[in-house]
Amino acid sequence: MNDGRGLRWSQLVALALVVGLLSWIGWRFYLNAGHLLGPASWVSSVLIVAMAILVIGAGLPVRRFLRGEARKTLSPIRAARTLVLAQAAALTGSAVLGWYAAQVAHALADVDLPGYRALLWRLLALTASSLVLAGAGMLTQRMCRVDPPNDSSGSR
Repeated sequence: MNDGRGLRWSQLVALALVVGLLSWIGWRFYLNAGHLLGPASWVSSVLIVAMAILVIGAGLPVRRFLRGEARKTLSPIRAARTLVLAQAAALTGSAVLGWYAAQVAHALADVDLPGYRALLWRLLALTASSLVLAGAGMLTQRMCRVDPPNDSSGSR
């Protein structure tokens, strides 16, 4: 993707904005029909952060191998799968960020409704944990980066 440069933050921001806008519109229709925002769980935040930790954990062996610090060889397939996992985590975190940010916007508008203040805190935690997942994906993508070799001989 992007001539070997991988995902960019601007792409993740664009994805979060598109998903956020579409989610906000969908929630607006749902709320205008007389419904309330759905429940949100603290457990979901913990699970999203746990996924972020696992993604970074998967990238550490690749990073050690690329730096020459590994004690074992690394399968190229495993390294490629780790890169795909990292990019999937970044995209997922970005999309989920947009989804929960739209709900945060609606909860802020109706924060006086019973139960919405507690819901708002859970939604903010989910938004923050989604940002952590996107960041973990981008960090792991960077860990998997193989820089092009330096051509010190001057030939092309």
